[in-house]
Amino acid sequence: MKLFRWIALAAVAASAAATAAEPLTPEQAAAHVLNRIAYGPKPGDVERVAQMGVQRYIEAQLNAGAPLPPALNARLAGLDAVQEPAGVVLRRFLEMRGMAKNESDGDQAKRREVIAAIGRQTAEARIVRAIDSPNQLEEVMVDFWFNHFNVYAGKGVDRALVASYERDAIRPYALGNFRDLLGATAHHPAMLYYLDNWVSTANGYVPRGKKQGGQKAKSSGLNENYARELMELHTMGVDSGYTQKDVTELARMLTGWTYDNRELVARNRTFNFDAARHDRDDKVWLGRRVKAGGQEEGEYALDVLAMLPATAHHLSFQLAQYFVQDQPPPALVDRMAKTYIDSKGDIRSVLRTLFASAEFMAPEAVGAKFKTPYQYVISAARAGNAAAPDIKQTLGVLTRLGMPLYGCQTPDGYKNTQEAWLNPDALSRRIAFATQMAPELDVQALQATLAGSISAKTQGAIAASPAPLRAAMLLGSPDFMQR
Repeated sequence: MKLFRWIALAAVAASAAATAAEPLTPEQAAAHVLNRIAYGPKPGDVERVAQMGVQRYIEAQLNAGAPLPPALNARLAGLDAVQEPAGVVLRRFLEMRGMAKNESDGDQAKRREVIAAIGRQTAEARIVRAIDSPNQLEEVMVDFWFNHFNVYAGKGVDRALVASYERDAIRPYALGNFRDLLGATAHHPAMLYYLDNWVSTANGYVPRGKKQGGQKAKSSGLNENYARELMELHTMGVDSGYTQKDVTELARMLTGWTYDNRELVARNRTFNFDAARHDRDDKVWLGRRVKAGGQEEGEYALDVLAMLPATAHHLSFQLAQYFVQDQPPPALVDRMAKTYIDSKGDIRSVLRTLFASAEFMAPEAVGAKFKTPYQYVISAARAGNAAAPDIKQTLGVLTRLGMPLYGCQTPDGYKNTQEAWLNPDALSRRIAFATQMAPELDVQALQATLAGSISAKTQGAIAASPAPLRAAMLLGSPDFMQR
């Protein structure tokens, strides 16, 4: 009962950001940085980062060049769905989806297991990298950009394509140039399918027998889903002044951007421009006259969108919100946006401006962010230095906490603000997870790992509690739920 009374304390303490009157000590600064640009400390991390200096650690993370541990490499190598080309995984998925309806019970079980294994392996690769990769900022940015360019794995063939989407369209560009990242997501079949651009056409033309994901294409013409989200979510932002006419014109420019399951399976051809679907007339978009030019119209749109001041500000706000505060300082956002324009959309440069800022390292920023369920579960695994997690169980925990991996159905992705995740039911579920995990942990090692992040008041409350409860109280504490 004492542990569950911790819920009331957490609800109060987590409702406001922690503040500190004094400048951060080297250990506090190290813990703060590890909680922001990494998924929290592993044993020994705070001491190591404090000794090398937070700025050196940040620069090393921006370069993301550390080799993966052999055990992690070996585990990743055993995940077929993550290593194989998109077309190979899709073929296996479609073969299972296409089995006869009168199949035996054994065949049905095999089909379900093959399909489930694709999703499970995709999730396993993300989770074990997040826990054990030394390139923590890269893992944090993969999570950030996947949410920014969200696709829902529960929609048709995207269950088979998400692994390739994250591997080929997100991860290589997570710290690179935004235009490259934007283009990679725009061309990937997971995005084309999720936001329906694969069926968008100027004249209702659909090739005979055309099917994707087991369903016949039902295009009656222009589909504006992707064009709208491309401006509203991916680049300019909803309040940037574009009109419905701009959405329509951009959708016309992107007609013919599609893919074909048969070509993807046979040749791993992940993108196809179908000229027969394309609107061949001129367009007027964002006040610009766009001459008919086939695929190049869409490429031109991506070029323009990537370098708009509105895009620079929108992305800078989201990054500052993720790494600093739910309502980030406007002056910081402005400086980041200027860096974005000056560097022509270089993500590392924008992050370097962010991490070097006084706002990022300010005492009042410590603990100002409330962990998402994903951040909470990964940080607990890292802090506890637990054995390799059971992926099925971990996915179940994330689902119970309200954040199934690859499970956000809407294109805006999961939120990263306190308002989205702090409520009594969510806190009780986190504490239940902490209680379940605690018996496996060395409480003294856990206390040492989290010393820089746990307040004196919380440490005193834990020290006065029975020893069997201490690990669970640490992971269920309001301090640990903040980052």
